[in-house]
Amino acid sequence: MKQAIVARTDIGMGTGKLAAQVAHASLSAFEKTDSRAASAWKGGGQKKVVLKASDERTLYELAEIADHEGVPNAVIRDAGHTQLEPGTVTALAVGPAEDDLVDRVTGDLSLL
Repeated sequence: MKQAIVARTDIGMGTGKLAAQVAHASLSAFEKTDSRAASAWKGGGQKKVVLKASDERTLYELAEIADHEGVPNAVIRDAGHTQLEPGTVTALAVGPAEDDLVDRVTGDLSLL
């Protein structure tokens, strides 16, 4: 079991902002996960990978693939209180789910 968080690299988020957006994405997708998968992921150490995407379109395309595969996911939009304009799409979390399901969605992406 794992979760992949995909963060945009084209919007100039600072390190702290990036960390916060990744955390928002992870928790938001976890909240959509069924109890069996959630328990398995938590019991297995909550494995995560953080990956990069070059634009907003990529996040939406990946979310569509995840929906098609039945993998819980969450697209994150910033509230706009600090560095970004309100509503800026910053990250996507895919899973937690079985490794192969997550890889079907995010397997071609590079580590951040």
